[in-house]
Amino acid sequence: IWSFTWSCFLHGWCNWRSRTKSWKNGKRSSSIIKGTYKIEIISPEKVVFSDENIQEVILPSYEGEIGILKDHISIISFLKPGIVKILKSSENVNSFFVEDGIIEFYNNNLIVLSSKIVNIKNLNKEKIELLIKKTEKILNDEKLDDNSRYLANHKIDTLRLLSLN
Repeated sequence: IWSFTWSCFLHGWCNWRSRTKSWKNGKRSSSIIKGTYKIEIISPEKVVFSDENIQEVILPSYEGEIGILKDHISIISFLKPGIVKILKSSENVNSFFVEDGIIEFYNNNLIVLSSKIVNIKNLNKEKIELLIKKTEKILNDEKLDDNSRYLANHKIDTLRLLSLN
């Protein structure tokens, strides 16, 4: 109970009972979402994605998945390999595969900085298999430290889930 209470405080969940009832058929009900905010996903080459009418973003962080709604508490966090889901509405979802990155949420602006982020729409089975093979090659290095090995294994697991879809 203590950790849940702390999470409620940390993430600004003021009415957790209504949040637990807001999911219908695997989708979040729009009744709980009362506003939108701005997001920018930036890579070294370009702005990958930008929108000012986002209802929720789900991010893969080292602490676990982070769901960010409007008026979320300010936060800076590191991303691990995974899927970034951007919800404009319950039917309009954009998804990106991210290998690493940093996020900052402040004053209803979310900035995602990543050196390796790809729109899932641009990934086909061949590209996914190529990424898996490159990562498996990295895993074969005996000098790889435990943290890098964990991240590489997590990346492979995420990519294999993508190739199943």
